[in-house]
Amino acid sequence: MWLKKIFTPLALPIHFFAAAIFLGAGLLCQPISCVGEPVSFLDALFTATSAACVTGLTVVDTGTAYSRFGQTVILALIQLGGLGIMTFSTLIFYLWRRRVSLADHIAVGQSLLHDASFHLGRFLVRMAAVTAFIEAVGAIALYAFDPAGFGPFSAVFHSISAFCNAGFGLRPDNLVAYAGNPGVNCVIMWLIVSGGLGFAVLIEGYRVVKDRLVILVTAPGRRPLALSWQARTIFGVSAFLIFAGAAMIACGEFLGGRYGELSLLDKAMAALFQSVTCRTAGFNTIDIGRMADASLVIMILLMFIGGSPGSCAGGIKTTTFRVLVAFGRAKMFGRKQSVVGRYAVDDGTVDRAVTLTIFALVLVLASVLLMCFTEGAVAPHVEAGGRFLEILFEVVSAFGTVGLTTGITASLTPAGKLVIIMLMFVGRLGPILFLSVLQGFEEPRRYRWPEQGMMIG
Repeated sequence: MWLKKIFTPLALPIHFFAAAIFLGAGLLCQPISCVGEPVSFLDALFTATSAACVTGLTVVDTGTAYSRFGQTVILALIQLGGLGIMTFSTLIFYLWRRRVSLADHIAVGQSLLHDASFHLGRFLVRMAAVTAFIEAVGAIALYAFDPAGFGPFSAVFHSISAFCNAGFGLRPDNLVAYAGNPGVNCVIMWLIVSGGLGFAVLIEGYRVVKDRLVILVTAPGRRPLALSWQARTIFGVSAFLIFAGAAMIACGEFLGGRYGELSLLDKAMAALFQSVTCRTAGFNTIDIGRMADASLVIMILLMFIGGSPGSCAGGIKTTTFRVLVAFGRAKMFGRKQSVVGRYAVDDGTVDRAVTLTIFALVLVLASVLLMCFTEGAVAPHVEAGGRFLEILFEVVSAFGTVGLTTGITASLTPAGKLVIIMLMFVGRLGPILFLSVLQGFEEPRRYRWPEQGMMIG
């Protein structure tokens, strides 16, 4: 009986990603994938998990430790992970908007194929075409801005890595050498934001822009299409987090005279880039290990929130953050409804947002505690104790599938690597999916406990 609950349609993404990760790890530890000595299976498993879960954390340098074959395997895992999670997520959101029971009809053949307005093959082809188009434009632009630094393979690799929010790079310093290159910065940021918005939102935004252009040319005066409530929320929250994060990082990092080698314009661009990359991309144009504690805390908050639903990004998602803000505001002022824009969020959505956030916080805090033991941060001497913020940063980066690091990834113990692998896997698929699978093992209770008040606060 329990086997049926493990192999449910809802658990398909878990099995899909686990199989891809172990297959990738098996290939990456082979001599053909490596330059010099083959990497250990644990390091290969770490890299494969990071690639399939589009995280970007690495224990060995991708550009020097792996051959072109190994880099191609990593690229395939990134593309598979990015497209796979977008496909599963978008199908789930389609079911949600159609008011189809997710637990009963997640199997696509039982629901979507019987909907006359939905064609699964056309949907998947359209998603793949949009992804390929954006990645191709990004690769061409990167090559055009720096043909020497971004050769054909490198341009394609970085474009796919940026759009899938993976953060894998082929340079040891990531993109630090391009801190003063506005062209490369803008292309990478555009790819990151596009991959972090989600396929459904991208298509909706494209249709709205196209409709307004058609009206402008052929039918002035006609009422244009408008973005849906959810799309407006995603665009609004994403813009707020990017620009507010950039402003706070600039205040914490550059007003104190840090990075004096950068011009004022380069500092502003670096702050904006770091804020964008915290949306779970993992690229960096300045040394994260040199950043001030205030900037690291801001980046931790941005990484924990992450990107938008149905996208390549991780974290608790922008919509969850917006619902929590509305919920908190409603409770502070004694209101019964959590209002976002022109609508009130239903109680079921609020419950899921609160549950997801609590689960994520517990997972992060428990992982930080484990890492403090495995990495020696509980030692009484100052050097080890001072690693707490670095460990917290690493844990949130793994959970949010970001891939940014202060520099401790390569020195992790085997136990620490296993903790990060688990975090990347759970963070990529989303805690809510694992909670749903776990709830499938719970037998429904046909009774209620007596209720009683309790003193709070």
